[in-house]
Amino acid sequence: MEFSTKKEEIIGELQLLQGIVEKRNTLPILANILINATADKVEMIGTDLEVGLKTSFPAKVEKTGAVTVSGKKLFEIVKSLAEEKLVTFKENKDSMIEITAGESEFRVLCLPKEDYPKVPEPKFEKKIKLSLDLFKEMIDRVFYAIAQEHRYYLNGALLILKDKSIELVSTDGHRLAYAAKSIDDLKLEDEIRVIVAKKTLGELRKIEDEEVEFDFDESNLFFKINNRTLISRIIEGKFPNFEEVIPADNPNAIIFSKEEITDAIRRVSLFSSERSKGIKFFIEKNQVRLFSSNPEIGEARDKLDVDYEGNEIEIGFNSQYLLDFLTTVKTDSIRFELKDENSATLIRPEVEEDVKFIYVLMPMKI
Repeated sequence: MEFSTKKEEIIGELQLLQGIVEKRNTLPILANILINATADKVEMIGTDLEVGLKTSFPAKVEKTGAVTVSGKKLFEIVKSLAEEKLVTFKENKDSMIEITAGESEFRVLCLPKEDYPKVPEPKFEKKIKLSLDLFKEMIDRVFYAIAQEHRYYLNGALLILKDKSIELVSTDGHRLAYAAKSIDDLKLEDEIRVIVAKKTLGELRKIEDEEVEFDFDESNLFFKINNRTLISRIIEGKFPNFEEVIPADNPNAIIFSKEEITDAIRRVSLFSSERSKGIKFFIEKNQVRLFSSNPEIGEARDKLDVDYEGNEIEIGFNSQYLLDFLTTVKTDSIRFELKDENSATLIRPEVEEDVKFIYVLMPMKI
C-alpha cells in the first residue's frame, strides 16, 4: 500500500476517528484504524464494536492495499506536520507503515488487517433524509438527560420517526427531555422507534454538513453525512413509556426570566451539597425564595419576584438538572408548571421554539 495526500484532506477525518477508537485497550486492535487504499480514494474505519465510523478522503494512490495502525498515534503524527507538506504513507515488509513529509519520517508498527472487526455495510434504500442542523439541535435538547448505567435502554435517546415528524426523548429516571419537530417532506408509511446510543449522538454533534441520511437493519443504525458513515449498534430493550411521565394536570404555573432564574440558581447552588446539588424553592404569592445549606460551609438565600397566584409549594430540585435545561433553552422566558412538592414538574419555554421542547423534573427531598 502506498498513497500521498495533503494534510488538510486527512486531518479532519483522523480527528473524528479519535472519538470512535477504543481507549481502554480491552482489545489492542480496537485502538487501531483500518486504512484501505483503493484505486481512486483512501477509506478509514474505526470501531469500538458498538459505534463505528467509515470515512474517506481523496489521495494519489500508487499501490492499493490495507493496514491497521494506531489511530491516536497517526493523528498525532499528521497533526504535527507542516500545513503545506504532501504526506506519503507506505507499507513496508516489516509490518510497519512509513509516513514521510519533507524531511520528517516516521515508522509505525501495524497489526494484522485480518484481525480487524468487520463493520456492517448499509444499503440506504429507505431514502430517509433529515436536516443535520435540525437533528443536532434536537440532540442538544436531550443529550444531557441520557443515563450511563446498567439499564442499557436508558443509555441512549429514543428516536421516533413518523410521517411528517421526528421526536427525540431521553431520561435517566430523575428527569426526562423531549424534543419534536414537524417535517413536511418526511414521508413514512410505518413509524420507526429505535434507541440511539449516547456516544453515537455525541459523534453526530461534531460533524458539519447540511444533510444526514438515515437507515437501519436488524442490529444497526446508519447515519450517512457526505463521505462519512456512522454505524451504531441498536440498543436493545424497551424504552420507558415517556408519554405517561409528562404531567397533564399541573395547575400552578410560574413564568421566570431565564436569565434571572439561572443566575439565582447558580448563586444558591454554591452552598448545596456536592453530592445531591439540592436547592429548595419556596413558592408563594408573587415571589419565589431559593435556599440551600451545607453543614460544612453555611447557607445561601435568594428571592425572585414573579407573577404567581397559585398554591404555596415548598419543593426541592437538583440544581444541576435545572441548569442543564436552562443553558440549553433559547427563549427569554421559562414556564414552570407544578402540582405539589411530590409530583413531577413540567418545564418548557414560555414561547414555543422552532423545535418543541419539554423537560420533566422529579422533585427531591432536602
